[in-house]
Amino acid sequence: MAVIDRPMTRDEFLKLPEKKPALEFEDGRVTQKASPKGRHSLLQFTLAAYLNGFAKPRKLAVAFPELRSTYAGQSLVPDVSVYRWDRIPRTEAGIVADDFWEPPDIAIEIVSPQQSVNRLVRRCIRFNEDGVRIALLVDPRDESVMDFRSGALPRGLRGDDPIDLTEIAPGFQLTVRELFDSLKLV
Repeated sequence: MAVIDRPMTRDEFLKLPEKKPALEFEDGRVTQKASPKGRHSLLQFTLAAYLNGFAKPRKLAVAFPELRSTYAGQSLVPDVSVYRWDRIPRTEAGIVADDFWEPPDIAIEIVSPQQSVNRLVRRCIRFNEDGVRIALLVDPRDESVMDFRSGALPRGLRGDDPIDLTEIAPGFQLTVRELFDSLKLV
């Protein structure tokens, strides 16, 4: 899966040109994200839309799809990153900055058909270790969500289980069923 087979520093990585899908730097290795498929893409859009529809008008948080965050010796692009309102980097004019140098409050990964679930589980654990408060792993194959939080065992969510993000967006409500129902275009 490594895209570049020679040792590289994070600073060297950050000088590389951007690619689609995005390159990432993790544990000293450069890899390329998987190209999103239909379900992945719609789930990513839905999660960002639900979160932004609730949290942005209340100035609680903003969800960013495919945002590069560089911190803790790595440079990653989660499928959705959520930053609390007061942690969003801004320019002097109050405009959202281009570069994010702190971990998100919530990092969401969505399993694509060609991805290793175990690799994504390890990534969610690493997110927590590096300061991400909530990491979610969304799996369209079995319509489940794994919820990872620092100092707690991962929780598997299904059906009418709520996706609890009240720590970052108090009052936000979305069940696993509602999330996956967004895939039905009937």
